[in-house]
Amino acid sequence: MSENIIYSLVVPHDIMLRCAERVRVLRIEQNMPQTELAERTGVAVGTIKRFERTGEIQFRTLLEIALVLGRLDDFADLFKKPDVPVSLYHEEPKHPRQ
Repeated sequence: MSENIIYSLVVPHDIMLRCAERVRVLRIEQNMPQTELAERTGVAVGTIKRFERTGEIQFRTLLEIALVLGRLDDFADLFKKPDVPVSLYHEEPKHPRQ
C-alpha cells in the first residue's frame, strides 16, 4: 500500500499499528535500542515493546517518543491552521427555492 493512505478508509487500530511500525523503523534507523528509547522518554521498556507490538500508548508518551526521535514537528503540522475556512467543511449545499 502506498505511503499516501486514505485514512478515512482505515480503522483507527490500523493507524495505531502503522504509527507504531513507523516509530520502530525510525528507532532502528537511528541505531537506538528499545531500552535507550525507554530511558530517554522516561517510560519502562515494556511500554515501548507493547507500543511497537500493539500500537497502544498514551498520547503524552507518543509525543515524548517523537521528541526523542526528532519528529515532534510532525505533530505540530497536524494542527496547522487550514488553508480553507473550517466553515466550508460544514456548509450545507444551497438548494434553489421552488
